Amino acid sequence: MSDTDWGAGTVAVVLVPDERGAISPWDLYELSVASMVFGIPHADLADPWYELRVCGPAPHATHGLEGLAGADTVIVPSVPDAVVEGRQELPAELVAALRAAAGGGARMVSMCSGAFALAAAGLLDGRRATLHHAYATELAARHPAVTVDPAVLYTDDETVLTSAGAAAGLDLCLHLVRKDLGAAVAGALASRLVVPAQRSGDRPQFVEAPLPEGGADPLGPVLHWALERLHEPLSVDELARRARMSPRTFHRRVREAHGTTPLQWLLQQRVARAQSLLESTDLPVERIGEESGLGSAANLRRHFTRTVGVSPTAYRARFTR
Repeated sequence: MSDTDWGAGTVAVVLVPDERGAISPWDLYELSVASMVFGIPHADLADPWYELRVCGPAPHATHGLEGLAGADTVIVPSVPDAVVEGRQELPAELVAALRAAAGGGARMVSMCSGAFALAAAGLLDGRRATLHHAYATELAARHPAVTVDPAVLYTDDETVLTSAGAAAGLDLCLHLVRKDLGAAVAGALASRLVVPAQRSGDRPQFVEAPLPEGGADPLGPVLHWALERLHEPLSVDELARRARMSPRTFHRRVREAHGTTPLQWLLQQRVARAQSLLESTDLPVERIGEESGLGSAANLRRHFTRTVGVSPTAYRARFTR
């Protein structure tokens, strides 16, 4: 979706049956994820909301493959295991429809092994992509032109996005809402779905370190404390002290849990705060820099543009026109 088309649009989800015509449970799960995010109107958050098309074989679908034509976003959930294992070819008409949709300007998205379909259409060549880490070796072997990253939750190459399995698909869907309708709308929707408002795409797919006994999160209280004070100077040493950890241990725990360093986590949260303020207030950019903890207007512009891809002024314009 281009800047001029900023907002909700048509989302087409493509179901890929196995050789018997059956849809896998994972496919149906990921369809339900997309349906929860894009198929249930939330007019109080954004009006119009998305239009959802389910494309594929009856009785699950509302459209055939012709439903991909004109869609703003095309999502391919998991494909059958036989496709992943090389025992089943993807239908030629599906591959052609994916190529045509991409050529028509649609944003192409895969969940988990749906990446095999995008790869078969040549849409991942020269790009970084992810999927469930269990399938990464097979995808890389069959499609060497794809840079497969099995460690992250999702990737965003603007026009092509991919996610790992299960909950990562929901993370990616909320990421799409955040790109289309802003951080405030995505956060409100996440609250309704009772899930985290934002998990960075670079967060690891799995955490090797076990949780403490009792399931307590030792980082939760200190990170919540930091979120309430993003406008203040915050150091890693201070956060580590409040977490009752050494700076080295705190750094390691944050990286294990969030896939990034404490300083990068702070930067991500401050940019997210700036997004929310740009969407919901008319504060000048200088003030937003202060309120988000990014400092001067120049510093805000530098970090915001590098993270979000557009300047603060251009981002705000999308919500005020």
